[in-house]
Amino acid sequence: MKFWKLQGIGNDFIAIDGRYDKINCDNYTELAKKVCHRRFSVGADGLLVVKNSEISDIEMVYYNADGSRASMCGNGLRCFAKFVYDNNIVNKDEFKVDTLDGIKHVKLKLKNNEIETIKVNMGKGNFKCSQIPVKSENDIFINEKIKICDKEFLVSSILMGVPHTIVFLDEFDIKEIHKYGPIIEKHEKFPKKTNVNFVKVIDKENILVRTWERGCGYTLGCGTGMTASVIISNYLNKVNKHVSVTSEGGSIIIDLDNEFAYMIGSAVKICEGNLEV
Repeated sequence: MKFWKLQGIGNDFIAIDGRYDKINCDNYTELAKKVCHRRFSVGADGLLVVKNSEISDIEMVYYNADGSRASMCGNGLRCFAKFVYDNNIVNKDEFKVDTLDGIKHVKLKLKNNEIETIKVNMGKGNFKCSQIPVKSENDIFINEKIKICDKEFLVSSILMGVPHTIVFLDEFDIKEIHKYGPIIEKHEKFPKKTNVNFVKVIDKENILVRTWERGCGYTLGCGTGMTASVIISNYLNKVNKHVSVTSEGGSIIIDLDNEFAYMIGSAVKICEGNLEV
C-alpha cells in the first residue's frame, strides 16, 4: 500500500489513496492502529484516507492512532489538501472537502505551483452543551468549575467538529498537563470524552496552546484545538479576531470573520513509501 507521511506543526499523519480499495469508510480501525504504531510501523497521530465524494470535490476519512474515527482534524485537513493536490487527485487551488463535520472549503496559496500555505474554513464552532456534548444544566459551558484530584479548574467547552475543552493557565507545567489532561479528557462531564487545550494568553494577538488530544494523548499541535482556543479566548475578550497560535510544533494563524474561523498554516511532506499490511 503506497503512502505519504506528512506533518502540520508537528501533528503527523499517514495519507493513503483509498478511492479504489474495497474497504468501507467505517472500517479502517485496524489499519489505523497498525500503521500509526510508532514501534511496529511508520507511526503517526492519525490516518488520512482519500475517498471519492458525490457532494464535494473529495472526501477525507480520518482515524486517530487508537483506531477511533474522528469527525475532523485541522492539521490533518491541511496535510490531506497537500496530499490530494500534489498527487493530482484534485487539480485546483480552491476546493471542497467532505468530512464528517460537513464540507470544508480549502484555499491553497501557490508559488510556482508549490503550496506555500493552506487556508481552511473551520466553521463557527458550536457552544451548545447538548451538541458538544457536556453534562450541564446550562445551555453553554463557559468558565465552569470542575475539580480534578486536588485541583480546581475553570474550563470552557466547544464543539469544533470534535469536542474541545479550554483551560487557561498563567504558566505551562508539562508534568501537570500530562497529569490532568487525561483525567479531564475522561471526566464524567464529557460523555464522549474531550480534547483538552491548555492556553496561555500572551497578548491580544498571540496565544500559546498545549493539547492533550482525545485518542492520541499529548500532541505537538492540534488544529481544531488551536481554533477552538481562539474562539473561546475571543468570546471571553482575551484576544482579538486575528491571532497567532503557537504550539510546541509550530504556529498557525486563526482569523475570525463573520462568525467563521479560518485556519492558515503549512503542511510538510516527510516521506513516502510502501506499507506492508
